[in-house]
Amino acid sequence: MKTPRWFSQPYPPEGASAAEGIRNQLGRPELDLLTILVRESAQNSWDARLPSSPTPVDYRIDMWTVGPAHAGAWRGLLLDGAPAAGDNFPLNDTLRRNSIRLLAVSDRGTRGLGGPTRADTFDSERDFVSFIRNIGEPRDTALGGGTYGFGKGIFYLLSNAGTILVHSRCRTEDGGFETRLIGCSLWKSYVANEPDGKRRYTGRHWWGDTSGSVVEPLVDQDADAVVRSLGLRPFGGEETGTTIVVVDPILDDQTPVEAADYLAETITWHLWPKMIDSPDKPAGMRFAVSCDGVARTVPDPRQTRPLNLFVAAYEKMSGRDAGKLYCHRPKQFLGRLGLEKRIMPPFEPSRASRMVGMENLVHHVCLMRPAELVVTYRPGPKPPSVNQGYAGVFRTDEGMDDVYAKAEPPTHDAWNPQSLERPDSTFVHTTFRRIGEELDGLLSLGGTARTGSSNVALGAASSLFSGLVGGTWGIGGATAYAKVGSPATRPRSKPHGGGSSSSPASDMDDALPHSPLAAAWGEPTEGDTESQASSDDSRSAPARRRPRVQYVGDPYYEDHGTATLLVQEFCLPVPGRQRVRADLAVSLPGTGGRETDPPIGAAGPELVGWAGNDTRIHRAQIFETEGGEHLWRVLVLPAPDTVTEISIKVEAVTS
Repeated sequence: MKTPRWFSQPYPPEGASAAEGIRNQLGRPELDLLTILVRESAQNSWDARLPSSPTPVDYRIDMWTVGPAHAGAWRGLLLDGAPAAGDNFPLNDTLRRNSIRLLAVSDRGTRGLGGPTRADTFDSERDFVSFIRNIGEPRDTALGGGTYGFGKGIFYLLSNAGTILVHSRCRTEDGGFETRLIGCSLWKSYVANEPDGKRRYTGRHWWGDTSGSVVEPLVDQDADAVVRSLGLRPFGGEETGTTIVVVDPILDDQTPVEAADYLAETITWHLWPKMIDSPDKPAGMRFAVSCDGVARTVPDPRQTRPLNLFVAAYEKMSGRDAGKLYCHRPKQFLGRLGLEKRIMPPFEPSRASRMVGMENLVHHVCLMRPAELVVTYRPGPKPPSVNQGYAGVFRTDEGMDDVYAKAEPPTHDAWNPQSLERPDSTFVHTTFRRIGEELDGLLSLGGTARTGSSNVALGAASSLFSGLVGGTWGIGGATAYAKVGSPATRPRSKPHGGGSSSSPASDMDDALPHSPLAAAWGEPTEGDTESQASSDDSRSAPARRRPRVQYVGDPYYEDHGTATLLVQEFCLPVPGRQRVRADLAVSLPGTGGRETDPPIGAAGPELVGWAGNDTRIHRAQIFETEGGEHLWRVLVLPAPDTVTEISIKVEAVTS
């Protein structure tokens, strides 16, 4: 077996790139290193996918500490031939510590790093030399995600030792397979004292077969033997792909488990278009993350707020409801836009959402090129209510891909029209302007009524009055003014016939676990339920007090999967058997009017049910219960683009 050793690159007479210059090519990105790692490595994996394969690309990130069985091999093999000075080669100190921490990014179902292993050999396929040897090569994949060839720099930047191992398997010209293993280190240039004098080095180092004039990767059996001794994941029978191992990764202030969970969430935020499927289009990639052998959950974008809103916008963008954006001077089709607006309570921001500039409100458009990798989330106007959100997805036309690609910085996380010449800069500027115009229409900022609505511009009215949310206690109704969004599905309420007549509560109840809302329910929070007992001991209390409704707090929105409901909490403080119903209407702010019947073709607010302090939901329109101090909640699905009014009515059951 060939034993790998380090080779340090001296400056040749014609000059070469210093390690510092290569490390600085990513500039000073706003995203953190782990986020850039996910974005850049996934772009590489997507661009390297096998076009003939019907299965998705498998992409995974694993973190682990080298165990005792393999630690000796890491120290013995990777210190052989290393420069002695620690400042010039920090891997020395890393490998001498008690524990060695690794992070591996791998893909399968990709073509691997094939082609020649020497940069001076011509071949149409040059994946190996592009990643291992050359710097700054342009992309060679049509409609690919990457453009600069600098993405590999993130692997070195993420390593405290500036060192990676690259393990790849590719097809050969004769149809066979070849496995390759090579190490690379990138730190800083330096001057070394040698027997024949001082010599300058670029700070680039390679670890592999040094028997020839150029360090080469270990191949096939030699590579497999070293992989086994290091405890790395081998390739299966006909598997092709690449694994890149980062030595001593930088995790910022996070523990390994926290970093793994952050990576899993970051994958979803930045790669969700590759995770979703449809009947005619399977998901493009599969994702996995693990820490010390334990799998971490990668969130499903369809089930994760607020990314499910972007998924809905993506489906509109891909379907018949897409908006088509054009530049008129010069005339050019720019791309497709999908927008989705919904009622949605503010969400709890996470580290990953904050990294893309999203706190607790969603008012963003996801920009992407035909490769369908997230470029950025561009913020738009804030919605007029904190209980409303919208998301958009814009995908450029394939014929315009090069224009938008040239507008991206090395980290591919923005479109900068100022970096382009005309007319390309005009196209990007116009894209932003057209998106802004569509958002104005979505939010009804012009005050126009939608097709099929009444002559009153309810969308505009609710935009103006959406911040007004009020509730009162006593006999009568509570009015909740709030801007609402797109209609959402809900379980059908069981009709309760007989006008004001009612069946016993047990006949109207459904066990909550059978409802689609069950997973979102929790125990209600106790509210302020003022006792209204008589304060005059000298007067006798009436034999029966009149039932009344005591409202607790203001109405608020709650997210229940695909539906966001308007909730009003209340109590029935007077003892005795009582019958409760909800009077729902659309209110017209500023006119004093209320509409109980929606216009033809328009949806009205709908009662979903009543929730108490047990695990059951009452899904009848009218139900009976005993009065007392326990808390009730009425659940309403508001009508789209209206101001919803809730009035709770109660009467005594006299029979």
